Amino acid sequence: MVSGPVFQFSAPMTPDSLQQLLTAIASGHISSQEGFEQLKHLSFQAIDDFAKVDHQRQLRTGFPEVVWGPGKTPEQIEQIIQVLAVHNPVVLVTRVEPEVADLLGDRIPLLQYYPQARICALVQTPLQIKYSGTIGVLSAGTADLPVAEEAAITASLCGFKVEKLWDVGVAGIHRLLSHRELIQAMDVLIVVAGMEGALPSVVAGLVDCPVIGVPTSVGYGTSFGGVAPLLTMLNSCAVGVGVVNIDNGFGAAMLAGQILRTVDRLQSKSTMANGGQGG
Repeated sequence: MVSGPVFQFSAPMTPDSLQQLLTAIASGHISSQEGFEQLKHLSFQAIDDFAKVDHQRQLRTGFPEVVWGPGKTPEQIEQIIQVLAVHNPVVLVTRVEPEVADLLGDRIPLLQYYPQARICALVQTPLQIKYSGTIGVLSAGTADLPVAEEAAITASLCGFKVEKLWDVGVAGIHRLLSHRELIQAMDVLIVVAGMEGALPSVVAGLVDCPVIGVPTSVGYGTSFGGVAPLLTMLNSCAVGVGVVNIDNGFGAAMLAGQILRTVDRLQSKSTMANGGQGG
C-alpha cells in the first residue's frame, strides 16, 4: 500500500480571489514575495516531461482543468491529481478503467470512483450547488447509461443541480410522456441516445429550453458506431437542438454548464444595471 499524498489545498484562483490578492499586495497586507509565490504557477505548472497543468483555466473558462484518463499511466494521473488538488476543491478524471481506479484509490484514499460513468473524483470540500437552474439528463436506453452517467456526474461535481431520467426512448414513447411535466421544468436538457438517435428531436418538440443531443455508439451494424444517431440529431427538424461528439457525455455536461453560467452572468449584470434591485 502506497501512502496517499498530503494535499495542501487552498482556494482556487477565481477573478474575485485574484482581485483580492492584488489588493492585498497593493495595500501591504501581504508582501510582494508572498504574492509572487501564489501567482508564479498561475499560467501552468510543468510535471516532469509529460504534462503542463493549466492553473489559469478556471479564470478563463469558469471550470478547472479536467484530466482525460486514457493514454496516461496511473503514476502520471496521480501526479496530475496532486498538482491540481492544491488549488481545486474538486479534481475530475474521465474515462478511468476499474483496474486503474483501484490503483489510484490505493494511493489517494479520498478518491471516489463512479464505475458506470468511469469517473474518478477527488472531492476535498462538501459539494454545493453553485449555479441556478437545473440540468436534466435523459437516456434513451439502459445501454446508453455509461454516457448519460458521465454527463450527470460531471455536471453534479461541477456544482449544478441535476435530474436524471433513464430508459425513456422512443420505442416506448409513453415512458417519456409520463415525465412530461418534469422534463418541461428543466432549464437545459442533455439527451443521450444510440440506435437511430431520434430522442433529442422528440424531446425538443416538447420543451422551450436548449436540448443537447449526445449520440452513442450503441446499436447494430448500420449505426456505424454512433454515426447514424449523430446524423439524425444534426438533421433534427425540431429547433433548439445542439449536438456533441459520439459518446461525449462530459462535453455535453460542460456545454450545459456554460449555458447556465451565462444565464447567471446576465442576471447579475441586469441586477447591477438596475442599481442592485431584482429585474
